[in-house]
Amino acid sequence: MHQGSTVTSMDFHPSQHTLLLVGSANAEITLWELGMRKRFITKSFKIWDMAACSMTFQGLMVNDTPISVKRVTWSPDGSFVGVSFSKHLIHLYAYPGSNDLIQHLEIDAHVGGVNDLAFAHPNKQLYIVTCGDDKLIKLIYSTAVDGTIILWLYNDLQFRADFVALGHGSTTMLYSADGSRLFTCGTSKDGQSYLAEWYKSQRVVKRIYTGFGKKSAGVVSFDTTQNQFLAAGEDSQIKFWHMDNSKLLTFTDAEGGLPSLPRVRFNKEGNLLAVTIADNGFKILANDVGLRSLKVVDDAIEKTKPWQLAEIVDPLQCRLVNLPDSTDTSSKVVRLLYTNSGFGILALGSNGVQKLWKWPRNEQNPSGEATANVVPQHWQPNSGLLMTNDVSGVNLEEAVPCITLSKNDLYVMSATGGKVSLFNMMTFKVMATFLPPPPASTFLAFHPQNKNIIAIGMDDSSIYIYNVQVDKMKSKLRGHQKRITGLAFSTSLNILVSSGADAHSLAPTTGHAYYLLTSCCSLQLCVWSIFTWVKTKSVAMQMPAGKAPTGDTRVQFHSDGIRLLVVHETQLAIYNASKMERVRQWVSQDVLPAPISYATYSCNSQSVYATFCDGNVGVFDADSLRLICRIASSVHLSQAILKGKQVVYPFVVAAHPKEANQFAIGLSDGSVKVMEPTESEGKWQVSQPVDSGVVNGRMTSSSATSNHTPDQLER
Repeated sequence: MHQGSTVTSMDFHPSQHTLLLVGSANAEITLWELGMRKRFITKSFKIWDMAACSMTFQGLMVNDTPISVKRVTWSPDGSFVGVSFSKHLIHLYAYPGSNDLIQHLEIDAHVGGVNDLAFAHPNKQLYIVTCGDDKLIKLIYSTAVDGTIILWLYNDLQFRADFVALGHGSTTMLYSADGSRLFTCGTSKDGQSYLAEWYKSQRVVKRIYTGFGKKSAGVVSFDTTQNQFLAAGEDSQIKFWHMDNSKLLTFTDAEGGLPSLPRVRFNKEGNLLAVTIADNGFKILANDVGLRSLKVVDDAIEKTKPWQLAEIVDPLQCRLVNLPDSTDTSSKVVRLLYTNSGFGILALGSNGVQKLWKWPRNEQNPSGEATANVVPQHWQPNSGLLMTNDVSGVNLEEAVPCITLSKNDLYVMSATGGKVSLFNMMTFKVMATFLPPPPASTFLAFHPQNKNIIAIGMDDSSIYIYNVQVDKMKSKLRGHQKRITGLAFSTSLNILVSSGADAHSLAPTTGHAYYLLTSCCSLQLCVWSIFTWVKTKSVAMQMPAGKAPTGDTRVQFHSDGIRLLVVHETQLAIYNASKMERVRQWVSQDVLPAPISYATYSCNSQSVYATFCDGNVGVFDADSLRLICRIASSVHLSQAILKGKQVVYPFVVAAHPKEANQFAIGLSDGSVKVMEPTESEGKWQVSQPVDSGVVNGRMTSSSATSNHTPDQLER
């Protein structure tokens, strides 16, 4: 790929493994999609607010001092991009996941160059760490030109240990992916390069790697991957070592064109390696897995040609497993969860009883994770106990069930119109009960930064911020008119989102930079500060023409913590939560005209799975809300049910926490089914490009496959 200027820094997105951020000597940054060999975004250098910069920097700019990029890096969750420059500045961009980088913060950080930049995440708070020519460090570590490396503690900013770098020269340092091993790579004043592993606590070298040439004109670039391998660019070659062996493993010239000291950067999976070339660009080296992930031709065609909607109408077109002992026509499945480990599925019935299925670990399923290839076991403890919610005095027809699972899968908290119960997942015993009605609990969500705090939606329209450990309410929020139907936290924006069954319009207000958001049924999204729990904003949600603002609204955050999926029986919508602006909308029509019963993001947030009241399941592209696959009711319902008088449809859907193409549906007859595409397809989209919009002799309906509404058409 040709960048147009010397590449000075590269970094792969932490979860979208073919997305590469590149910084250049002309101070330009570019976001590349490698599978398409396409630039998604290019940002030329400009000063966002000159008046806020120091007088020293302003004086430099008067003289047209040249500026280059020193470092580009992604935040740990991929929601922010950091850029440091050769003069004073760092830029922070928000990345909402679309083809855009949004200006977020400009800092005059150092006098001189900002030589390095990183993100730190102590105590689940995001920090920027920089070091510069002025020999100031903000916040964690530095590598000085005299060979002294200083590690700083997070809490008191006191250095923990100093090391004398090999050769007493300029040195860079990296930890292994799991943070357990420390490596340095540097060049002495006489041009000798060193790559070494250190005992972190003893400040001595553990291993020196061999294989470098005699002299180097600068600092060697290196990277680590998979807690197993090291790669370094030197002598117009890329050299590889196994971490546990000091001898050179192998090397390559990448078919030529490399500079004397090429820069190198692995993606998180370790199957792609970006390498700078002499001709103002970079190459991508890939193993077999990396080559498959690129899918250059398929992805390029998909983005440029119309596509036939994949329609699955026969069980043989996918993989499906019926969970045993699940059908109970007297109790529909009202809530459905995968365990966080991916080893099991938990279903809450409308009668208040919870069922757990676990997959066996055997030759057919060595991982023990949920799969449609193996029938799981309906699991119960030896005592025979059932996990049954308190339903004394509860009208089950009117009760709103709720459930949530601890991150370690040891505890489940749920309610069905009565008290909230905390169950031990190993014994099914009730560990505690709290919050007897009225009001009754209707939704539960653990605080992502404090396991003892839980947000609880109530049927009287209030939201409790509750400390489970001390059994005490911390705060009570009011802003809805009817029951709360959904809650979701974002650690990226420090916000909580709630949705309700009301259609009351609230006047928008403004306030703090950090927000709690709530949505009132299908018409209202309300914003609150999570530090003061004061409502600061409300946003109206538009209904499709002729549709009444009734029914439940649910909310869920994309993995980037910025995009917000809002689900109502009439529509799917995506909001940019940093601005609370709607950017996409899909309305039920054409091949999927029935009301939406439930929807959820896939685990990688690249798809949205939606179930419909006529039995269909839709798979949507999460970025565009383009319908890419319809799974008919004939796939998961028997002919007897399809021909019978009883109406059976998927009431809820849950996404596997690790397998992006697997989901489970809970049906109104009490059954639970797990679905995956065939192993030959590997995904829910059929790769059949069409010409001139004609498919199988008929015109493709744009509303059937891509009836999303961009935000600019809404206003």
